[in-house]
Amino acid sequence: MDEGKLSELKQFIETCKSNPSLLHNPSLSFFKAYLLSLGARIPPQPKTEPDDFHEKKPDPDPPLSAQDGHDEIIESDIELDNSDVVEPDNDPPQKMGDPSAEVTEEQRDAAQLAKSKAVDAMSQGKLDEALDQLTEAVLLNPHSAILYATRASVFMKLKKPNAAIRDADTALEINPDSAKGYKIRGMSRAMLGLWEEAASDLHVASKLDYDEEIGMALKKVEPNAHKIEEHRRKYERLRKQKEQKRAPIKTEAPIKNEQQTEAQVQEALSALKDGQVIGIHSTGELEKKLSAASKTSRLTILYFTATWCGPCRFISPIYTGLAEKHPKVVFLKVDIDEARDVAAGWNISSVPSFFFVKNGKEVDSVVGADKSTLERKIAQHVGSL
Repeated sequence: MDEGKLSELKQFIETCKSNPSLLHNPSLSFFKAYLLSLGARIPPQPKTEPDDFHEKKPDPDPPLSAQDGHDEIIESDIELDNSDVVEPDNDPPQKMGDPSAEVTEEQRDAAQLAKSKAVDAMSQGKLDEALDQLTEAVLLNPHSAILYATRASVFMKLKKPNAAIRDADTALEINPDSAKGYKIRGMSRAMLGLWEEAASDLHVASKLDYDEEIGMALKKVEPNAHKIEEHRRKYERLRKQKEQKRAPIKTEAPIKNEQQTEAQVQEALSALKDGQVIGIHSTGELEKKLSAASKTSRLTILYFTATWCGPCRFISPIYTGLAEKHPKVVFLKVDIDEARDVAAGWNISSVPSFFFVKNGKEVDSVVGADKSTLERKIAQHVGSL
């Protein structure tokens, strides 16, 4: 590793040691999530007491003139409702079944019996006993997503969110359409203060199989997730304003050109749907979306599918989840039987197929329902933008 980078990393760690509240900064949410996944204990965000005699008003944008002498704008803390956040559990990882093991009919029956005993124990409030029974069940039948999701719910009730997330992840690997897996993982992430990730999981769960518990969880999670998103947009706007202020004064002609370009970008953005999969039904419609993506410098993923395709049914909900996870990437979907002209134009010979497009040019592709490769290539191309 480069010595300069290593020195900067050491300096950053020392800064975090002296002021742990920095880890609650939204721009470091990825680092905070990584620490929590390792079982690290992060001090809660300090709360500020409101004035008893005056109604609290939202802070105005900090004046740019106060920031002019600095290279970066210092972000303020966000006041979030962390009343339900718990300390991360640092227990060793729980026992998991062998996914490569062959399961006999007798083992399936025994696992189902253990699950029934666990449900009885849960109804009596005997959570540790339920945990033991469910662990026996997953060891007997490691191919059951519902067993892992049910054990995850017990870990969550025991206020062990990291353990619950590990089980929910396993459940979703077995069954990507597991509503309970998304639900428990979302609620567990909320317990760790990972508000945006929690909201994303709960939204997927609500689409797969909505219930009142998901609705209640979203009411708690969404306000914090929205505050973080608004905070991020606010400081993106401030940085843009600062860059504009530093830029030299432009003549009238460049200003008009810039205004026209900005109008074109806004028009292009209106044609795209952040966080959603856009259905394509004709070549003309595809060209418009690719053009809009190019004008906004966005990565586009073109997914070819068919209603009769089994692997497509497996990968489609994952594709929808990735669209929510990467709102600045354009996710398009084409049914080859409905839009034959589009399929012919891209020489589609098998489905599912995924094509990565930047600035109107194909830069990569994935053939088949390969979840890990699809996720890796999205991360790779998003990082290169």
